[in-house]
Amino acid sequence: MEVLVLGAAGMVGRKLVERLAAEGNLGGRQITRAILHDVVEPPVPQNAPFAATQVTSDFSAPGDAEKLVASRPDVIFHLAAIVSGEAEADFDKGMRINLDGTRLLFDAVRVIDGYCPRLVFTSSIAVFGAPFPDAIGDEFFLTPLTSYGTQKAIGELLLSDYTRRGFLDGVGIRLPTICVRPGKPNKAASGFFSGIIREPLNGQEAILPVPEDVRHTHASPKSAVGFLIHAATIEGARLGPRRNLTMPGVSVTVAEQIDALRRIAGDRVVARIRREPDETIMRIVEGWPQRFDARRARELGFRAEESFDEIIRIHIDDELGGTFAS
Repeated sequence: MEVLVLGAAGMVGRKLVERLAAEGNLGGRQITRAILHDVVEPPVPQNAPFAATQVTSDFSAPGDAEKLVASRPDVIFHLAAIVSGEAEADFDKGMRINLDGTRLLFDAVRVIDGYCPRLVFTSSIAVFGAPFPDAIGDEFFLTPLTSYGTQKAIGELLLSDYTRRGFLDGVGIRLPTICVRPGKPNKAASGFFSGIIREPLNGQEAILPVPEDVRHTHASPKSAVGFLIHAATIEGARLGPRRNLTMPGVSVTVAEQIDALRRIAGDRVVARIRREPDETIMRIVEGWPQRFDARRARELGFRAEESFDEIIRIHIDDELGGTFAS
């Protein structure tokens, strides 16, 4: 089988490709070729058991999506996106990548006769907007309060309709905030959730721009990859017409994040967090939901961590070699 990964140079994309290379198959079907796409050259894991083609381009440019799907890949992972903070700061760029690019990709699939691939679309909990119930289920209406959330919500609607029409076999997964993200900070408004763990563990100062009573839902990069693979292999009949699902995660306050860091790494590490309020980030985060009822996703076999301590330990083991700067 052939797999196309859009956004293969991003953190989750890289980890997805690494796992595909390690396992060599998807749902029991051997992977013979992977097309790895991004705006910068995506890495190819060493000793990958399949042929890998690297494609560097802007998938929202006219004609680009058609080239990417010309070989009719069996599974398409659509991870390409402008993150929340950047989409809010640069409206035109966010609309072009997150909305126009998604529509062009879906249409490129639609016009190929007899072609109906499994397409996994990474959406976001930003599709929901206040006022919120105690816990948000899949049936809660979509009223996003950011441009990023609006773009993702439209993508969900298109995915459902194109699936209903038989143009593609779509599954949309609403990711919680992925934490702890390795590497350098990005422009996501949610980036500080990882920063206040990652930087102190690396011996560096971290900025906390919001109050400690802010609550959010998290899952590790390891869980994110698991979500994607399960979404690519689950039977469509189990999903029915409701193709967009909220993924499970760990709901904690910032204070509880910090408490978990203290339990694992100690007070000296926690002391590297510096409070510096940022009104723009606080305004964005205030419009995000806090708790989710992910029973449907769990019943369908999606799994995540049960505690934030577990998320931190995964980061230490997978990214820091089991040690940290004390």
